[in-house]
Amino acid sequence: MKKHVLTLLTLLIYGVGMAQEGKPSVKIFSNFNYDMSAEEGEEAYKEFEVKRAYLGYSYKFNDEFSTKVIFDIGKNSGGSDYTAFLKIAALSWNFNESTKINFGQIGTKNFKFMEKAWGKRYIYKSMQDQQKWANAADVGMSIDYKISSNLSADAQILNGEGYKKIQGESGLMRGGVGATYTMSLYGNDLNIRGSLDMMPREQYTDSFTTQQITTIAAVYEIGNLKLGGEMNTMLNASNATDNTKTGMSAYANYSLNDMYSLFGRMDILDSKNVNDEQWNMENDGQLTIFGIERKMTKGVNLALNVQQWSDAVEEGEEESIKTTMYINLECKF
Repeated sequence: MKKHVLTLLTLLIYGVGMAQEGKPSVKIFSNFNYDMSAEEGEEAYKEFEVKRAYLGYSYKFNDEFSTKVIFDIGKNSGGSDYTAFLKIAALSWNFNESTKINFGQIGTKNFKFMEKAWGKRYIYKSMQDQQKWANAADVGMSIDYKISSNLSADAQILNGEGYKKIQGESGLMRGGVGATYTMSLYGNDLNIRGSLDMMPREQYTDSFTTQQITTIAAVYEIGNLKLGGEMNTMLNASNATDNTKTGMSAYANYSLNDMYSLFGRMDILDSKNVNDEQWNMENDGQLTIFGIERKMTKGVNLALNVQQWSDAVEEGEEESIKTTMYINLECKF
């Protein structure tokens, strides 16, 4: 693995020397975490982690065409904590002033707006990403269209398997459409996004149907305060008819000065079926995050925070709560 990473770094450095129009990029997420939920007399679990490393290179051919390659180094399902995956390998075409077309292994639209609004991916993923409702990247094609100065629309068609798998045997495609609108509220920008994601069924019986994810999200900044929120509903989850998931996420960030900011977030996950039963209780619950962030220098952020997860339980059962203290570090250039 070390040999592969060194090879990637060598290629990036070589690219810098060969093309002045190109730009390498590196992003690293690491942390120290301490389990604050240990029972009395038990040894609290603690560890240092490097959760993610991204190595990328972008190149601009001219004003119309550009390309980007990003490798994602992280954990895989086979048990390795440091496996390199090809995440982005895309060509972008600025067709005209209003239209941009992306082709190849591209970044998806599903939760990009929310991830940017939350703004702290190195601490915790956005809700849809964390709960694996959608993939951050996939093989396919997307189109961005600027309708006016404050309204844009986008559409995508994808394999639907994500960037760690090839297309499934069924050959079914996953598609989505969305729109983003910016309006002025008390002299500040309010950005609103709505989107629909659809994944077709593989089995044609009454028990299975098309999965649909609808999202409405917004972010608003006033002075030093930034507020964001999203409401996500998944109908026919995993293509099972009448199985529904809902996910709400709200976040806030308050800048104390140029170096320090306070932040908080709450996610609530729920599920229901046709009989009004909570069918996905093992994954339902509530997440709370609060902490303080410091900008150490350009490209380096440090955050001390507490993350608490409360499992959903049946009425009368004892609530299970896990609390962990984190020191997260992000460096990017």
